[in-house]
This record gives sequence, structure tokens and C-alpha cells, in this order.
Amino acid sequence: MKLNNVMQTMQKVLIIDDNPSVGHALRLLLSLHDIDSEFVLTPQAGIQRIHDDDEIALVLQDMNFSTDTTSGEEGKQLFFALRDIRPNIPIILLTAWTQLDVAIELVKQGAADYLAKPWDDQKLIVNVKNLLQLQALQIRQQQDMQRYAEEKRHLEITADLCGLVYQSRAMHEMVKLAVRVARAPVPVLITGPNGSGKEKIAQIIQRNSLEKTGPFICVNVGALPDDLMEVELFGAEAGAYTGITKARLGRFETADGGTLFLDELGNLSASGQAKLLRVLQTGEFERLGSSTTRRCNVRIISATNADLSRAIADGQFREDLYYRLNVFELKVPPLAERAEDILPLLHFFLGGQASFSPSALRWLQAYPWSGNVRELENACQRAKVMNDGGPFEWIHFGLEFPEAKKPSSKILVEPTREMILVALRENHGVITQAARQLGLSRQALYRRMEQYGIADA
Repeated sequence: MKLNNVMQTMQKVLIIDDNPSVGHALRLLLSLHDIDSEFVLTPQAGIQRIHDDDEIALVLQDMNFSTDTTSGEEGKQLFFALRDIRPNIPIILLTAWTQLDVAIELVKQGAADYLAKPWDDQKLIVNVKNLLQLQALQIRQQQDMQRYAEEKRHLEITADLCGLVYQSRAMHEMVKLAVRVARAPVPVLITGPNGSGKEKIAQIIQRNSLEKTGPFICVNVGALPDDLMEVELFGAEAGAYTGITKARLGRFETADGGTLFLDELGNLSASGQAKLLRVLQTGEFERLGSSTTRRCNVRIISATNADLSRAIADGQFREDLYYRLNVFELKVPPLAERAEDILPLLHFFLGGQASFSPSALRWLQAYPWSGNVRELENACQRAKVMNDGGPFEWIHFGLEFPEAKKPSSKILVEPTREMILVALRENHGVITQAARQLGLSRQALYRRMEQYGIADA
């Protein structure tokens, strides 16, 4: 994307200076670089323009406005007045050397930069263009996040997500695809690491499918011994083996007219794979001890944490069965790749609006979660037992970092949107306190609030 195209999506620069010559010179300089601007002579007029005109994207302000005043206090008051109206608007200070200390102080408070008079034209233009470009990109990002939030709300309203808790885009794209695939009567293979939520995705598919009124039967086929697998899936007649006195329905018969979820598919034995393939090919099977061929109409969803392509190459999984089951594949990302989901899941498993110490929140965000959502849920159950009241601390969760992934004592984790919202809520909207809890400066928190589209509390 060219800089000029980005600039065109932005608006104008406001110049506030009591010297008309300065204002006209700056307007001319900016116009030569296709940057729109306007000029006012007083702090009051500048404050009014910022209040009235949302198209102003950047301010160039003087530090002194009264005759024989050189302290920079007027500029300081103007700076804070502008930030009270628009906390995130970039402000470049134009200062004489006598106000250098004040300008440096304001930069620490969040001013974008300061330039001494007479200014360097090239440096001023570079700074203005960079700041306008950053503003344009942040606006686009904010708009994109708003579109995502609306799309997520629409999906939650129009589809049954079975109470799935998530915030990340990676999970959203996969869930959106699951809802779409649910409406097509094709087998689905769900892949992903242990504890990542594959069964929940299978439930979502079933609840949004044409078979949603039928039964939803789950069976862990990888845990079945060979001698029980046939009985479990296809049933058995009375007397088929010792101890069975009446006919037993298999999972295929039980799921007739609905959905059969075959979990841990990668652990299915070779014999089990052959028997499963036959019923998938023909829809026919016989109960153990019976010569009567039966038929069933079942939607198959299967799941595995194994790499089936490698298993096929190693001769451990049948390629023909793989293609029967994998008409459509859904990949559930590990929790470590969707850190935005950690905080919503913590609140869900801890029963609502849980409070965390700043260090606990950062450690929980940095933790690798090799056991995924299941490990997080178990850790939350332990934390509820260990917490005697007050904010949850890291020690309550009973977690230890693997030595290879252990972070330094000062963890630097970029706060997510949910982390910022929690900090603002826990600190009753006081920006300074929320920023301290998140380990950010006040202005850094304001920038992230703007980026995530969070209104100033």
C-alpha cells in the first residue's frame, strides 16, 4: 500500500500558533506534500476545533501564546486540554529552546514529538506523514475489529455454538466453517491436539445439521480392544458370547437417523479399520452372532490428534478409510496459538468475573498450555479450591513452566483486548491504575484502547 493512498484515507492537520506567519508557512509546507491542514491563532480556538471536527487527525501546537511569555505553561495546558477531548490524537510540539524541558516532559506524558523553531522542514514532514500513516492503519484495524465483532455476534445469533467460549479469529474462522459444513451431509474429520475441543466442534456440527433432531452418539474407538470393537459398533445377538442373554444394539444402530462421533480415530486397530470401512462403503453391517444384514443412515464425524498422513505412509492407517472419513477436514488450533481465548476461558471456568493479580494474569497468558483447554479447565478447578478469596494468584493454579519455555522473572506479554477490558473494569475505569496493572504507560494503554476500539472509560 502506497503512503499517499493511506494518507488519503486520513484527514487534516490542525496548526495552533499565535503567529500568523508560522501558521501560513506550515500550511504551505504541508500543502506541498498533499497534506490538508487548517490554522487557528489561540488555544481556545484549537480546543473548539478538536471538539467539533473528528476529521482532524494530528495537531501541531505552539508552546506560548501571550506576549512576553516563554515558560511553556500555556502550551502545557493546551496539550492536556486537547488530550482530555481526544486522548489518542498525536500532538507535535513546536517550541523555542527556552521551553525544551517542558516539551520533554510532555513527550513523557504522551506527546508524539517536539521540534524546535525554526523547524527542519524535512524532519517535520517525515514525522507528520509517519503519524498520519499510523493513524490510518489504526483506524483500519479498528474498523476490521468492529466488523469481526459484528460477524461473531451474527454467528452466535444464527447458529447453535453449544456454549463454545472463544475470542480469537483463528477459532472463529474454524467455527464458521464448521457451521457451514454442518449443513452438507458429508463425513467430517476434526484434527487437533488433545484437549483442544474437538468433541465440542463435533457437537456444533451436529446441532447445526439436517440430523440435529436425531441422536448424537459418541464412541472412543481408539480405546476399544479388538474383541469389543465389533460389539460396541455393530451390536451382538443373545448368546453370541458368554454372558450376553439378550440382543445388544451397537452404536451404528443407536445413531441411526443421527450422528455418530468416532473419537481417537488414529488409535483404531487394523482389524477395526477394516470393519469400519465396510459399513462406511455400503451402509451395511451384521450384529455379532447374526447373519442378518442390517442397514443404517448415519452422519459420521471423526476426530484424531494423530498425523494420519504420516500413519498412512508408515502403513498404520488405511488410505481408503482416510478418504472415506476425510471428505472435509476441520483443524482445531492449539490454545497456545490462540492466546486471545485464554482470558474468556479463565472467566468461564472460574464462574464469571474472576479477578487476577497482575502477575498471575501475565503468567497465565505466557504459559504454553500443552494440554490445551482441558489443562486450563483442570487448573481452574484447582485454583477455585486453593483460593480463599480475593484475586487469583499464579500459585493457585498449580502450574509449572517447562524448563525450556520458562520465561524471565519479568514477563512481557502483549495485553489482549480482554485483558485490557478486565483491567479497566477492576480499576473502575481509572486509566492510570489499569495501565499500571497491565505493565504499560498511560499513553501506551490509550494507544491499545484505540487499536482495539475500546471507549475511554
